[in-house]
Amino acid sequence: MALLSLIALGIGVSFLMVAVYRFVPPPATALMAWRGIQGETIRYHYAPLEEISPYLARSVIGAEDSRFCQHNGFDVEAIRKAIREAEQGARLRGASTLSQQTAKNAFLWPGRDWVRKGAEAWFTLLIETAWPKRRIMEVYLNIAEWGDGNFGVEAAARAWFGKTAADLSPREAAMLAAVLPNPNEWRLDPPGPYVSGRAGTLQSRAGTVRAQSLDACLF
Repeated sequence: MALLSLIALGIGVSFLMVAVYRFVPPPATALMAWRGIQGETIRYHYAPLEEISPYLARSVIGAEDSRFCQHNGFDVEAIRKAIREAEQGARLRGASTLSQQTAKNAFLWPGRDWVRKGAEAWFTLLIETAWPKRRIMEVYLNIAEWGDGNFGVEAAARAWFGKTAADLSPREAAMLAAVLPNPNEWRLDPPGPYVSGRAGTLQSRAGTVRAQSLDACLF
């Protein structure tokens, strides 16, 4: 009975958190707290999606999840492709969607254990049910880590380019998207050859995202 009560409590709390974050900006994340414990100064400024350059959303879709507007939280096609490649000897790569990354960043702790992955799947289902895609993208862009204690695109834009998120150019947006997988190692001050090259690729992909209306759920 105690276990069932604990599970019921967890489900209730998860519903409440998702309902609140549908309208209220997350005040902080577990990763922010962890970086603070490590001694970093945390900079976090929430910005509504309409105050973020559309170039960034398109660059992120091109970099991380080209089917963001089509799937329901899980890109089954990408998962199957990753499994096939692993079976052929390639390193198993991640196939997390932007929805999964948002669920992880907003509600859960850093890590790769199976408990956390299960919780990530649960929260992904919840936000895909309760939030529109615009809200998922907005929260993602506002709590993503961009290195040196900068969380969210507003803090990152101010730190790296001295401007607001709304004023990011296509190149600047692509550069921010380029470092997202590893923002504390792939630098923007200045960008190395790899980041510069990846940014060029993502800037081109962002154009494709717009041309093929892969961002239709956002704009």
